[in-house]
Amino acid sequence: MSLTALSSIYSLCSDAAGVAGNIFAFVLFVSPIPTFRRILRNKSTEQFSGLPYIYSLLNCLICLWYGMPVVSPGVILVATVNSIGAVFQLIYVSIFISYADKAKKLKMSGLLVAVFAVFLAIVFISIKFFESDLRRAFVGYLSVASLISMFASPLFIIKLVIKTRSVEFMPFYLSLSTFLMSLSFFAYGLFKDDPFIYVPNGIGTLLGIVQLMLYSYYSSAFVEASRQPLIDSYA
Repeated sequence: MSLTALSSIYSLCSDAAGVAGNIFAFVLFVSPIPTFRRILRNKSTEQFSGLPYIYSLLNCLICLWYGMPVVSPGVILVATVNSIGAVFQLIYVSIFISYADKAKKLKMSGLLVAVFAVFLAIVFISIKFFESDLRRAFVGYLSVASLISMFASPLFIIKLVIKTRSVEFMPFYLSLSTFLMSLSFFAYGLFKDDPFIYVPNGIGTLLGIVQLMLYSYYSSAFVEASRQPLIDSYA
């Protein structure tokens, strides 16, 4: 097989991994829709927190900037997925602000302004003070820090599952989508030889495996526990 053919296959596999990551990420982006349907129906944010959506918006904007050709040529699928994510998060934050009480409205509005201020500062600094590889490294380290902290959030869910011995707060399809998205972008990063992509997503993949293992263990344990009284009664 010629080098050209091998290169084409390699490129095809790389693009396939990136597209798969975009698809699985889309599942995660639409997962809060039931929550916001409830907010719209009740015209109140109730006890919901808007902070996860603010943080997700900042994360998407930083990673979007990292995926732009002016920063990292050749990883445009990182930009596409995060541009979609940023739109979803901005819609969620806007709905939250619209139906929040006055105190939450002011807090969330301030945080939204801060997010865009931080993002614009990152763009300005990276363009003004860094050239080529240094620009990529500067934005890359910021995106890695942002992604790792985002992937670390399931640790609280994992702790809750172990403590309560229940998977009620860890939906299976959400955990599966997170795992598949992380795995896809981990592969995409390896194909692109980009540690700023494969390192954080490798961590996300490992955490996804842990979540799925816990789900398998505690859901089966719950089934066995629910069957036990029937067995005792029959005996």
